[in-house]
Amino acid sequence: MLRLLNIRNFVIVDHMEVEFDNGFTVLTGETGAGKSILIDALSLALGERSDAAQVRNGSKCAEISAEFDIRNYPELQEWLQENDLEGKEDERNVCLVRRVIEAGGRSRSFINGCMTTLQQLRILGRKLVDIHGQHEHQSLLRSEEQRDLLDAFAGNYKLAKDVAISFYHWQDLKERRIAWEKNTASFKEEREEVEFKSREILALNFSLDEWESLTDDHRRLSHSASLLAAVHKCVEILSERDHSSLSQINLAISHLKGLVQYDNELKNIFDMLDSVQIQLQEAVYELEHYKQGLELDPKLLQEMEDRLSVVHAISRKYRITPDKLPDLLEILTQKLDELNQIGDGKELIKEEEIAKDIYMNLAKELSVVRDSASKILAQKVTAAMQTLAMEGGRFFVSHVPLDEGNAHGMEKIQFKVSTHKGMSLYPLAKIVSGGELSRISLAIQVVTSKVGVVPTLIFDEIDVGIGGRVAEIVGELLKKLGIERQVMCVTHLAQVASAGNQQWQVSKFGDPDNGNNILSHVTVLKDEERVEEIARMLGGVKITETTRKHAAEMLLGNKS
Repeated sequence: MLRLLNIRNFVIVDHMEVEFDNGFTVLTGETGAGKSILIDALSLALGERSDAAQVRNGSKCAEISAEFDIRNYPELQEWLQENDLEGKEDERNVCLVRRVIEAGGRSRSFINGCMTTLQQLRILGRKLVDIHGQHEHQSLLRSEEQRDLLDAFAGNYKLAKDVAISFYHWQDLKERRIAWEKNTASFKEEREEVEFKSREILALNFSLDEWESLTDDHRRLSHSASLLAAVHKCVEILSERDHSSLSQINLAISHLKGLVQYDNELKNIFDMLDSVQIQLQEAVYELEHYKQGLELDPKLLQEMEDRLSVVHAISRKYRITPDKLPDLLEILTQKLDELNQIGDGKELIKEEEIAKDIYMNLAKELSVVRDSASKILAQKVTAAMQTLAMEGGRFFVSHVPLDEGNAHGMEKIQFKVSTHKGMSLYPLAKIVSGGELSRISLAIQVVTSKVGVVPTLIFDEIDVGIGGRVAEIVGELLKKLGIERQVMCVTHLAQVASAGNQQWQVSKFGDPDNGNNILSHVTVLKDEERVEEIARMLGGVKITETTRKHAAEMLLGNKS
């Protein structure tokens, strides 16, 4: 819910910072003091259209920021996270929105310090605040919001979600069937081509392990004559010549062997020569062993070369290296699976019909529940309207049938109202009077207060054309609504103002430091100040003790 609103250089406000409380807050003040400026500023912060004329005269820009506590609203936190707009780790329970309007007309929007689009700001704004009056932010004027409110009132969340899921599944199958009908020939050709390629690579019986072993063996076998000659020469040099390396080392060892006893310094040299003799002898043994393993097999070599030739031919055909053949086979297999999933037309038509039946059954069930809930909602809202200066008025939930339905069911939900007896029903959006629209919205919000999802409600112009007992009822309903939600109301009526949990007075004055330009100011009233303000609202210019007493009684009566 709304916790803080900061306004700078907006219309007749130079700087204003207002902290908000829970419950029901009333904004009062003389006509023209700027009560609606707070609402207009908040609307701008939530994405309403801006105008350069809203920048205070002589200022470069206007700036409005609002801070919201969203700790109890996981759906808001989820939306911020999905759009990469969540705050810092230790500030996830807070949402900060900011709007800057330059004197030239350009505006910028921010959510949690991140620059964002105006559309994103509007979407978030609709989830945070609902402004009832002649404002774009009034969600109840939108058909989708009316539908969601009805479903929430009826407890239809899971059923409505199932309807949406079944609809999208049906449409997916429908699109696949249409695509199949349009592309049957091309699908068949593509499948045959993929199948041929897959069979050709599978017939190769190729593996990376076999390829590495084949290339190593071929390299060795194709050079076996050279290898054999080289090994034979090495053995000859090391051990088979008259003056071979081993014979020379043995001769040196024999010369030193008898002399080591006369000079210990020869011991290390003797040991090194002895070690060399041993290692050379081991090398000769290993060369002899390697020579025995070498073979000259022209037939085997030809077989290897034939195998290599086949593998290279397939690789060149598909323009890849041999080691990429397994990857290509995997891609072809996946593609073949996708093409096979398309199936034949009969199977797709059957699946589509089953999916459609599932959707239609769920949608019909949803329609039945909606119809029942609509009657109850209409009855309760109509009853509330009778107490709000709309005697004989009627509220009705219209279900406009859709030919094939959509993700939200088989009907379009539309709230309709007749504000007085004998009048025709009109869509809620067609109500001209801001006061009547606000009071109807109040009736709907009170009836659905337990299931409402928008944390903050603001009512503007709700007291237009009413007074006396009706005004008292409006105040009582707003206070009742404030138990479940955060509620604010701009009012001229003492009966409404006295029902508030807290009251703010909006006033204007001339600024002596700035050419006596008019500025607006908000004061949070204490109990004694509330008595004076309520008395002013009752008595006008001249306030008597009787008026003050009446004001005090009204405030006391609303506390009980």
